[in-house]
Amino acid sequence: MNIRPLTETDAEAVATWRYPGRYQTYDVSEVVTSEAGFWAVEHEATLVGYCCFGHEARVPGAVEEAGILDIGYGMRPDLMGQGLGREFVGAILDFAIRRFSPSRLRLLILDWNDRSRKIAVALGFESEGVRRSTEGDFLIMTRATPERHPAPTSPLKPGE
Repeated sequence: MNIRPLTETDAEAVATWRYPGRYQTYDVSEVVTSEAGFWAVEHEATLVGYCCFGHEARVPGAVEEAGILDIGYGMRPDLMGQGLGREFVGAILDFAIRRFSPSRLRLLILDWNDRSRKIAVALGFESEGVRRSTEGDFLIMTRATPERHPAPTSPLKPGE
């Protein structure tokens, strides 16, 4: 999967997506644009979702914390439940780490959304509590990003 700038055509497509049942809460009600910090997620040159970072990814009541990057995303409704979630979210996380270099990542997941919670756990996130919101109760899930160690300049000999 590839993350790229969101085009106007992508934004128009996302605006038409309608999620079933409880997932209707994820229907996009505002215009998503690259200028507003949204990115397209594509697979084999086909739009499969979108993502956002920082302010755009925060739910009401969540505040910015130094070193922590908030991540939000939405998968095309017809692709949900087909086993693509881990690859989809994994690609977004990899992009976020490369682009923003945070020390920690944070996801806010509605407490009833078992699919997203299971994917977050599989990708190394742990629950740190609950954020109550007008939109519902969100699990606060975080994980550290991989440390980047410089390559050693000279190998150490045994005993050094």
